[in-house]
Amino acid sequence: MEKTEKGWKGYQTVWVMLFFGWVVSYADRTLTGPVVTWMINNKVGFLQAAANPHALGGLLGSLFFAGYMLTQFPGGYYGDKYGYRTIIIVSIFWAGITTFLTGLTGGLLVFIAARVLTGLGEGVLYSNDRSLVAKVTPPKKLGMGMGIVMGGLTVGLSAALIGTVYLINWAKPVMGLNAWKAPFLLLGLLTVIVGLILKRTIGPVKAGEPAPYGQATGSILKYSVVFLIVIMAVYFLTNSIGLSDVAIAVILTCLAFVLLLFIYQNKSAEIRPVLRNKNLILMYLLFIPILWHLWFYGFWGGAVVQDFGGGALTSALVVISFNALAGVLGFPLGGKISDSVAHKANGRRNVLIIMTALLTVLIAVFAAYVMSGQHNPVVESTILFVSGLDFFALQAVAHALTAECAPEKLRGAAFGMENLIGEIGAVLSPVISGALRDASHGWGSALILDAVLMGIGCLLVFGVSTAAQAALGKSEVA
Repeated sequence: MEKTEKGWKGYQTVWVMLFFGWVVSYADRTLTGPVVTWMINNKVGFLQAAANPHALGGLLGSLFFAGYMLTQFPGGYYGDKYGYRTIIIVSIFWAGITTFLTGLTGGLLVFIAARVLTGLGEGVLYSNDRSLVAKVTPPKKLGMGMGIVMGGLTVGLSAALIGTVYLINWAKPVMGLNAWKAPFLLLGLLTVIVGLILKRTIGPVKAGEPAPYGQATGSILKYSVVFLIVIMAVYFLTNSIGLSDVAIAVILTCLAFVLLLFIYQNKSAEIRPVLRNKNLILMYLLFIPILWHLWFYGFWGGAVVQDFGGGALTSALVVISFNALAGVLGFPLGGKISDSVAHKANGRRNVLIIMTALLTVLIAVFAAYVMSGQHNPVVESTILFVSGLDFFALQAVAHALTAECAPEKLRGAAFGMENLIGEIGAVLSPVISGALRDASHGWGSALILDAVLMGIGCLLVFGVSTAAQAALGKSEVA
């Protein structure tokens, strides 16, 4: 792309705009955890009379991620078809509108439907964002570009963790016990504003070139309506026969396998390179523990710190936010390290192995510290910051490695498949972790499970090889 003044390049503008897109998108999805924790603590709303409030609260998060999970592949597929920029802008507007509508809801079922709709719209962002970064960024700066853009994720995550309860308390004199709605209303409006800015700055590649926003929205909407009906039907049916919240979440993950079967039967010939490549399959599976960890901390982190002696919820959320804030440095750092070793045989893979193993150890260290009865906020914040630095850095490495493994014309489908499978971890993490908390009256078992899953993820990375990537490249040419 052409240079602008003082050497500023077009792809850097794309990086900055996508950074802000991730800020609002991640804040939108992170709101639910702090809101649910506040509602449980204050015994208000639809969580007031719940027998197992943490399991039900976790299920609310799982239902969101069920929607988010199911539009991962359709989002990437339509990004390859309509353009990555188009789908990104549709996703941001969709997220803003549905987040605002969530703030207008009252009962449990309407809240669930609004959250599922938000997840369905946000689910198309990831694959198109990753693909657009890979498309516009020079190969030598791919890891850095991936990292800088995803830094917006950590800003949005941190802002929602820290700011949600403050917004609720600010609105409480006016809205009373309905003050939990205020963060949804305010952030929904902010997200729409960011969508307008994105449309103006990263819209059509050429001036005056029409973008197929209507066609793209219609295509995604067709999938989303079907998925919404299916998810709500699963919830109604399983809830009516008395299944546990964990059982409901497990059944929801089965929808991912149904969609995978549909994709394999109907799109196999078209997207075979992203369905049958060993490297990509291992990367897809790696993202199950990665997203489990992200949304265990992102959904229940404040509650974990508070239960282990973290004081008030606002103070606990500040402590856990050190884990998220580390991503502002971690993502670009991981990208820089990734680019520096990309020329070596298995360079990115070897770095990813080291980072994943280190994260496993750091999760175990944090678990051992809080379970031993220690609760010094400075020590906790330090462990969480170092852990977060490593966690977000390794994601930048993993994203760049996935981009290298996937054929250029099918990157949207590859990233969509990666997050479709990875979101199984996000769907199960909030509800299983919450159920373990209700059953054991503590978060220790959930922390240990988190470390075990990340250790398994580390072992998966050993199977990725540069030789397999080279073979994929040759098959593309043939």
